Amino acid sequence: MTFAPLHRALAALVLIPALTLAAVPVAAQTVNLGAAVAPSAPLSTAPVGVANSVVKVFSTARFPDPFKPWTKQAPKEATGSGVVIEGRRILTNAHVVLYASQVQVQANQDGEKISATVEAISPGIDLAILKLDDESFFDSHAPLARANTLPEIKDAVLAYGYPTGGTSLSITKGIVSRIEYATYSFPTSGLRIQIDAAINPGNSGGPAVAGDKMIGLAFSRLNDAQNIGYIIPNEEIELFLGSVAAGTVGRRATLMDEFQTLESPTLRAFLKLDRSVKGLVVHRAASSDQDYPLKKWDVVTHIGGTAIDEQGMVKLGSDLRVNFRYLIHKVARDGKLPLTVVRSGQSLGVEAPVNHGWPLLIPDLQGRYPSYFVYGPLVFSSATAQYAAFLSGNANTMLAFSFIRSPLVTRRGDSPSAQREELVVIASPFFPHKLAKGYSNPSAGVVDTVNGVPIRSLRHLVAVLRDTKDEFVVIQTDNRGGESMVFPHKEMLAATEDILTDNGVRVQGSADLLEVWRQAATKP
Repeated sequence: MTFAPLHRALAALVLIPALTLAAVPVAAQTVNLGAAVAPSAPLSTAPVGVANSVVKVFSTARFPDPFKPWTKQAPKEATGSGVVIEGRRILTNAHVVLYASQVQVQANQDGEKISATVEAISPGIDLAILKLDDESFFDSHAPLARANTLPEIKDAVLAYGYPTGGTSLSITKGIVSRIEYATYSFPTSGLRIQIDAAINPGNSGGPAVAGDKMIGLAFSRLNDAQNIGYIIPNEEIELFLGSVAAGTVGRRATLMDEFQTLESPTLRAFLKLDRSVKGLVVHRAASSDQDYPLKKWDVVTHIGGTAIDEQGMVKLGSDLRVNFRYLIHKVARDGKLPLTVVRSGQSLGVEAPVNHGWPLLIPDLQGRYPSYFVYGPLVFSSATAQYAAFLSGNANTMLAFSFIRSPLVTRRGDSPSAQREELVVIASPFFPHKLAKGYSNPSAGVVDTVNGVPIRSLRHLVAVLRDTKDEFVVIQTDNRGGESMVFPHKEMLAATEDILTDNGVRVQGSADLLEVWRQAATKP
């Protein structure tokens, strides 16, 4: 039985558009936006001088086009807010300036726009630092002081920013309604403060102030809900600033093991635990090696010296409980995390290894542009979260790719390995050319082998094509059904330049891959 008709039907069903890369949602239910829409607080209630430290941010972004990786999307204009901090810098949200080719800032009640550059950015925690071309601006705009403790629930908060619908500074009033440890953009998690003033476009990056000090930065709101906005607390801001100084932006200690709660009485009976034992059960250890410190069914009772309850929560003070993972970066030392576990009825101390970040086989671009390589009428690129996003928007497409067992579905969430460092995709349909005659649209196919060689990465694919001495190149995709595509190697090489010219593609590949391709000239 052949699956080629099925593959053709699926190819016809899946027409991949050039998606617009808007800001990635901070969590499944939240979206990055801007200013509070509650009634404006009287200016007399605002701390003196705060308004002088808040700026409006203008950005022009050129987002990548995952399906045409040799180009960028058309420029998009956006506005947000920012706040002056120490070091003659401005702090804002990453999504305000992500992929920005031009950034300008404007002070309150000032007509001049000053050019800026992005000095550091962390899309995961949604923070960025701007440096101004003209630093004399800071002579008259002092940094806003930051509180060194978390606010209390019900503390009054003033949110500053430049929401859409007007050009002047907006000041809105609310209270702190919740503090929790939550996912920002997987795999990055951190503390998050919820306020009861809604957040709308334009206020992203503006400070939230309690008393006379900033307690955090506005960054998102809850979809389809009113008066639920979120701010990034100072504690996360300090971690970001510290990582900028240390050159480790985006790297945070992470425990790769999987856990489940100890809430089930039956599970407790199965593990022969009395009521005094509280903690999390190891569902799947990060490694099955005999010497790995955590084992399935271990009950983790403490992280460092802090007790963990049956829901995996730890206490911060008398009125706040957060997920135990909040303490990982505080407790881990030299890549090790001290834990107390109960195993077979005995309590013992172990040191679990932590990763810096969470490596993914299908990663987020994190502000980078995708690599690509053109070979005849084919365009190869790396699978990224932005590329795979087309699957999330269409249930029929997701069903089709699930049926053919595409790695874009089956390996989402997997980590890289020595055998597969990344997924290589055929990024778009064939460029028009006779060499493609007789084959179905290969776009979104994941390359499995080239001339029988398993492909580990995009760089490896380019090296295999560079070094082949075979008359034909056979490309096999990693899915059920589909086709084995066979091409004459010399004709593919000869046709590439004309194909690039005909389709307005300036260069055959991104700089990193052209470096690999040109190494052929130095080979004996």
